[in-house]
Amino acid sequence: MLNASAGVIDVVLGVDLGTTATKVVAFDVHGQEHASSSAGYPLLEPSPGEAVQDPAEITAAALRAIRAVTAELPPGAVVRAVSFSSALHSLVGVDADGVALTPSITWADIRANKQADRLRTSGKGLELQLRTGTPTHPMSPLTKLMWFREEDPELHARVATWAGIKEVVVHALTGEWVTDHSVASATGLFNLRSRSWDREALELAGVGPERLPRLVATTYAGLRPLPAVAAELGLPADVPLVVGGGDGPLANLGIGAVKPGVAACSVGTSGALRVVVESPSVDPQGRVFCYALTEDRWAVGGAITNGGVAVRWAGDTMAPELEELAPELGDSPVEPVLDLAASVPPGCGGLVMLPYLLSERAPHWTSVPSAAYVGLTRAHGRAHLVRATLEGICQQLALVLDSMRAAGNEVHEVRATGGVFASRLWRQTLADVLGMPVSFAKGHEGSSFGAALLGMQAVGLVESVDAAEALIEIEEVVAPDPAAVSVYATLRPLYSEVYAALLPAFARIRELEESLPLAYSEPAEPQELAED
Repeated sequence: MLNASAGVIDVVLGVDLGTTATKVVAFDVHGQEHASSSAGYPLLEPSPGEAVQDPAEITAAALRAIRAVTAELPPGAVVRAVSFSSALHSLVGVDADGVALTPSITWADIRANKQADRLRTSGKGLELQLRTGTPTHPMSPLTKLMWFREEDPELHARVATWAGIKEVVVHALTGEWVTDHSVASATGLFNLRSRSWDREALELAGVGPERLPRLVATTYAGLRPLPAVAAELGLPADVPLVVGGGDGPLANLGIGAVKPGVAACSVGTSGALRVVVESPSVDPQGRVFCYALTEDRWAVGGAITNGGVAVRWAGDTMAPELEELAPELGDSPVEPVLDLAASVPPGCGGLVMLPYLLSERAPHWTSVPSAAYVGLTRAHGRAHLVRATLEGICQQLALVLDSMRAAGNEVHEVRATGGVFASRLWRQTLADVLGMPVSFAKGHEGSSFGAALLGMQAVGLVESVDAAEALIEIEEVVAPDPAAVSVYATLRPLYSEVYAALLPAFARIRELEESLPLAYSEPAEPQELAED
């Protein structure tokens, strides 16, 4: 956008703190990108159930990516705001000086499964979800805080502030501890109606409001970078830092799915399906979440843990030579594997896969299940195994869609985004399993664009986030194939039935896991006999 000064382009930086990388993109109000950068970091799994990261490493990556973008901006570009998005459900404990006492505990960490199960079986979990919108699951900061309180009470007591990773990064930039209503609404600690911390949830977590960041709206633009930070990052000294929100709700904004009835489906490593509503909406049965987007928009839906990561596993396991061949073909790493999957028909000859390689979330919200192939016969080959994995992921998304509708949410349009949808098979299978046309957006960066749009509203560059819909170009609408729709609709009940039938076995396997190592350990060195 050209402002009143000829030749000046107003841009907003959208900073998306993802699970494996931070992506920073400079957008103008027409949705055009002017610079971008990404900086990665590992997800560490030092012990079973643990999934953590180094908050200092993530902070450094975010600062590095912001600096790279400001250095790449074209002449005349002026940064009018920096706005943030982040993966939800992270938890970091810091001392009074802001030094991290814990790693960043991510959504994928399931060590708090006992605490979550206890809340769920007592009925307390559903009561809390009806007030907070957050499903009872070990991903939530509520259950993680309960875990710390019970398993490491000394550390729990030493922490001065419990925050998410976005709050840690924003504190490094500004020196202030604030959290937005969107990220807060995914903690299990935030009351949707009062828009304040929930008293009973805080009691369970063993923390008071003074040990949590100050609550602000997602469009809060009252933060400014510390002078030394602004200089280091190449930012204007007085640039507003807009606190922003969670990556899920902002992905809806980033794909233009901001009106009721228009759902956003995003699939990367994991996946999610969400629809925006105009007032907090809770599911009496607890199958879907409700997280804030703005003060008058809320995202209702469900996240699945196993997305593209499950198909990647299937390729690595069933067709490793095709994975190795892919770089030579210039294709995405799994494209030859997907060609293999496309060689067999929908339904895979009766082979059903529950794709719970990394446990699962929606719509059951329990960390107990594992993956399973059911209906496997000698007639099935590796192509069936790979395709059944992809179909299982799409069926899990369809179960989320069914739950959203059952909870009273209309969905008449689906817009999809994510790296996996470069594949024709992924696009067609999603449309066939959902049984409705799916629109695929062109070119936008999802949550980083959503963060930038929120920042634009916060500083007055756009009137409202409704501008998102007009800025998104749809490159293709994939219509479902009627024959495939029929096959998948017939099979769908099996996914819930098989899950229910196997749940006791899954629970027993979890109990036995520690005594059943995945690999042989190195034999101990023989000890020399002591001389008499």
